[in-house]
Amino acid sequence: MSKKTKYLWYTAAIGCLVLFLLILLSSILDVGVRLREISVYLEYLFYVLVAGLVFIAVINPVRIILQSPSIGNGNMDPTDKKVIKTYKKVAKNIVKANELPEEQIALLTNYKDDAELLINLQYVFEQSIKSKLNKIIIQEAKTVMISTAISQSARLDLVSSFAINVRMIKKLVVKCGFRPTTKNLSKLTINVMGTALIAEGLENLSLDEIIPQNASNAISSIPFVKPLVESLLQGVANALMSIRIGVITRKYLFTDGKAITKEEIRKEALKESAKLIPLVVADTVAFFPKKVVKFFSKGKNEEENLEN
Repeated sequence: MSKKTKYLWYTAAIGCLVLFLLILLSSILDVGVRLREISVYLEYLFYVLVAGLVFIAVINPVRIILQSPSIGNGNMDPTDKKVIKTYKKVAKNIVKANELPEEQIALLTNYKDDAELLINLQYVFEQSIKSKLNKIIIQEAKTVMISTAISQSARLDLVSSFAINVRMIKKLVVKCGFRPTTKNLSKLTINVMGTALIAEGLENLSLDEIIPQNASNAISSIPFVKPLVESLLQGVANALMSIRIGVITRKYLFTDGKAITKEEIRKEALKESAKLIPLVVADTVAFFPKKVVKFFSKGKNEEENLEN
């Protein structure tokens, strides 16, 4: 890839970040103006709280990602001191961020020579890290599904989808001990922004546009079911897109420096998403009944205590 093409990716990624911040700033100022009518101090307090949340949810994760080492072409040259230093840092990050068996910790801390370190890193990745990455992807996809299904605000869906996906990438990077190349990070940024914009558009999703009219009419005849089904479908769609971002991030982390085409990454992401989405949906659907039962059980117990 030419330098010109790389710079185009970088520029597009920066543009996506600026666009997100402008959208976020617009929403914040809109709420702030309304709070000013109540109290100017309440407006200032709101700005302070939002600034803290933006730092925690977006700025700090981006900082952690960018400060993580990049392994570049994925090849370890025993004569290149800079490359060796990077791999040693990756090994330390993995030990720090993961609960590994004692023997795997020993592989990353006690090795005969620098060439052996790469072999040990690959072994630990295959044995422990891969499964941890899938758990992170599933957990964050569940969070996206729940937040966007419950939310009734298109703008809130955009912000939450963007922030959760950035957090997911940060968690994957921390677990691996290194980040994708800057070019691939730029592509991920564009993917995250695109997913956030789609999440905003899905808020207006209508059941009539998805299923046949007869089925839609049958569902509409049951009170409260239609909006519930529409919200659930919005959540599933957003979770599917988050899984895709997670899988692409994982592929970038495991294939940096290897010959892999964009088409292969897309196919793999689609295949993995189809495998993981049923797990996300099942866990999320199970989450709500438990919470509802717990809520009503609590209320019932309180009533019984008052009667006694």
